[in-house]
Amino acid sequence: MYFLLSQLSLMDLLLVCTIVPKMAADYLTDRKSISPAGCGLQIFFFLTLGGGECFLLAAMSYDRYVAVCHPLRYSVLMSRQSCLRMILGSWFLGAADGLMQAAATLSFSFCSAREMDHFFCEAPTLVRLACADTSAFEYVMYICCVLMLLVPLSLILTSYGLILAAVLQMRSNKARKKACATCSSHLSVVGLFFGAAIFTYMRPKSYRSANHDKVVSVYYTVFTPVLNPLIYSLRNSEVKGALRKCMDQCAALSICPKVRSCKK
Repeated sequence: MYFLLSQLSLMDLLLVCTIVPKMAADYLTDRKSISPAGCGLQIFFFLTLGGGECFLLAAMSYDRYVAVCHPLRYSVLMSRQSCLRMILGSWFLGAADGLMQAAATLSFSFCSAREMDHFFCEAPTLVRLACADTSAFEYVMYICCVLMLLVPLSLILTSYGLILAAVLQMRSNKARKKACATCSSHLSVVGLFFGAAIFTYMRPKSYRSANHDKVVSVYYTVFTPVLNPLIYSLRNSEVKGALRKCMDQCAALSICPKVRSCKK
């Protein structure tokens, strides 16, 4: 579980580093420009990390399914080699999608007005600036997005459907609570990530607007990666114990001066 979590943290960190430094530099310097190569790299890394995280979340749901439904076989089904294959598969599928869409997007010829109403290079926004007919590419890109989102999401829903069936058969309330606590953090992350991604990439064109796209993009490129460590940390008993101890120490330090003044 922690091996998969380390990869999720790495993907979130790289995703923030792909978007936020350039965005902050543009606002501070008021340049607001990017080279074609930089734009292509931003599209590639963004889609690689976003697509890889979709499949990594599916692998984590399988990990939770094995932990709840097959605990005695956990060390065999989720061995180090199995986890490594899942992680490499997630990175490979994400990189394949990112490379394909970045290369196809930059292959179009763009008109003289090359201004995007966005804070980073995103394939759907950049395609709108192309002078050529992009309907075929937009259709293929829509199919790719549907596959990259719905295939992992269907695997996640299948895993949690089997987990729910196993939990309902448990006779012990303590075992049920433990199983629900094991899965609650991952379900929260899945809801945040897939909810924003589906809203962005699977809406019809008639319902899209530049302002909505920017707001939702900030949500899943900045806020979601920041919230993920907090969600998983606050569900960890060791982290909660350390946080409680730290708060008690801070409270004790704030009380000490008052006690000394009373003694004087």
